[in-house]
Amino acid sequence: MGSWWRRSSVIAHHIRAKMGLRGSAANINQASSWSHPFQSDYSTLIPPSFPCNIIATLFSVGRLKSTVTGKQLDSLHVTHNDDDDDDDDDQALDFPGGKVSYTSEMKFILGCSDKRIPCYRVLDGDGEQIRGSDFQQVNKELAVKMYSDMVTLQMMDTLFYEAQRQGRISFYLTSFGEEAINIASAAALSKDDIVLPQYREPGVLLWRGFTLQEFANQCFGNNADDGKGRQMPIHYGSSKHNFITVSSPIATQLPQAAGMAYSLKIDKKDACAVAFIGDGGTSEGDFHAGLNFAAVLEAPVIFVCRNNGWAISTPISEQFRSDGIVVKGKAYGIPSIRVDGTDALAVYGAIHAARDMAINVQGPVLVETLAYRVGHHSTSDDSTEYRPLGEIEYWKTVRNPVNKFRKWVEISGWWTERDEAELRRSIKKQLLQAIQVAEKTEKPPLAELFADVYDLPPSNLIEQEKQLRETINKYPQDFSSDVSL
Repeated sequence: MGSWWRRSSVIAHHIRAKMGLRGSAANINQASSWSHPFQSDYSTLIPPSFPCNIIATLFSVGRLKSTVTGKQLDSLHVTHNDDDDDDDDDQALDFPGGKVSYTSEMKFILGCSDKRIPCYRVLDGDGEQIRGSDFQQVNKELAVKMYSDMVTLQMMDTLFYEAQRQGRISFYLTSFGEEAINIASAAALSKDDIVLPQYREPGVLLWRGFTLQEFANQCFGNNADDGKGRQMPIHYGSSKHNFITVSSPIATQLPQAAGMAYSLKIDKKDACAVAFIGDGGTSEGDFHAGLNFAAVLEAPVIFVCRNNGWAISTPISEQFRSDGIVVKGKAYGIPSIRVDGTDALAVYGAIHAARDMAINVQGPVLVETLAYRVGHHSTSDDSTEYRPLGEIEYWKTVRNPVNKFRKWVEISGWWTERDEAELRRSIKKQLLQAIQVAEKTEKPPLAELFADVYDLPPSNLIEQEKQLRETINKYPQDFSSDVSL
């Protein structure tokens, strides 16, 4: 017992020394005030940065070792010295999973703390690097591509949203306010990493080379769509880009990510799985199952939770009682970090470090990003019915991630007004052309609706196709004329 306690003390001292701290862990940083409802005075919501090079140190403290029952039984027949203060039977419970120290004080673990987990950031609200901030360096080429793709994502969302409002596509949702999470996380990953999206991560696919024409084809569900028009708009997928197809059920991708990551581990691949989820999705059972599976299997997977304040119309204050999502990782033995989701450099650095940990240490990591959902949940939603316009406008302007990163790129001397104008002109032209081409491309033939599942279609499927064709012939005015029968 004595040696175990001394070793724990050494580890704790080493962590504090690495962080340049003295005293209790409460001195690590000032608590984040990011909560909901958002502060009415819109004061600074993100505290000073949290050093990301500490995470690897925290992660290196491995799982507790299980004890051997036989050893416990044998100890019953051994005569002990009553004067031995370090007697394990007196000082700790030798229980499966590891030794647990005893205490004579009845004390409950608090469900929440007055001090919130701090939020790591690199850039301040004006896009200037915070002095002494600890972050992964980004060169000009990478920074310019990150910014260009953030602008492209923003413009794609704008034009596709307008196309839906014009009745040209059936559905759409945007990533307004979360562009940095999309692009910066994608930039920090390898093309071999398997991405399991929720649905608000098209920027990851954009970064990996999915073209604007391919995005348009999917949203219009035409014959050029790899999904053959079977999925509703924004349910992208690409095996070529290691991007698992979006599925509507919430959080189902998390247990799948744990399994995929475990497969990568068995095959000794230099890659990890990356699963995205929203704050509302953490209330699903699959969230907890996914984290627990990954932790127990020590699977190399990064869970990225986009805490954007709202799960459709449900605010996070009604979603959970805990301090956001970051604290949930500890319950499963998973190292976790909270990051400013409007800060592209902070997201890039955190995901870069998380990937290194997941692959080299072999285990899951939880990253919670804080970035307000500026747009409506989808084209089926009107968020002004449940949240104030002033709150939306504040995050759209004052804490806009695209504007913030642009300022930093400009301060670095890598971007000009001329570059901005040329980029936006080019992207708009490409998007309009992609929409026009996608709209004119034929729809997949009706037979595709029943193909690709069975080698030989069963009788019930044959009967369904027959009934559908009969219905179309009987009521042709109710069906689209551009679908080949």
